[in-house]
Amino acid sequence: MATKNSARVIIGGKIITLGGYESEEYFQKVASYMNNKISELGEMPGYSRQPNDMKNLLLSLNITDDYFKTRKLAETYEEDLHQKDKEMYDLKHELVSLRMQVEEARRALQEAEQRRNGSDRRNGERR
Repeated sequence: MATKNSARVIIGGKIITLGGYESEEYFQKVASYMNNKISELGEMPGYSRQPNDMKNLLLSLNITDDYFKTRKLAETYEEDLHQKDKEMYDLKHELVSLRMQVEEARRALQEAEQRRNGSDRRNGERR
């Protein structure tokens, strides 16, 4: 069973203890992400004059927007991966088919050379 961890982080200038099964590094990344979002919003005109509930709502909306954009990107990458897997399967199938054709052509060439060599020998005996 995983060990529960906790870490003290600073988010929005306040010290907060985060807990869960993730690493302390993960908690620090979460805090850093939150602080970056708070900083981004703080640069918007009029944001600093908003009441705290509106600031929290805007922060939540921005994080949710990032989440959905990232999820869409992950879905696109997954679709691309499935398409590439299908293309790779098709190419492998084509490669096997071409190898079989090459092998069949080699056999046919060897048989033709053997027939020709046999024919040359017989023609040499007749002379």
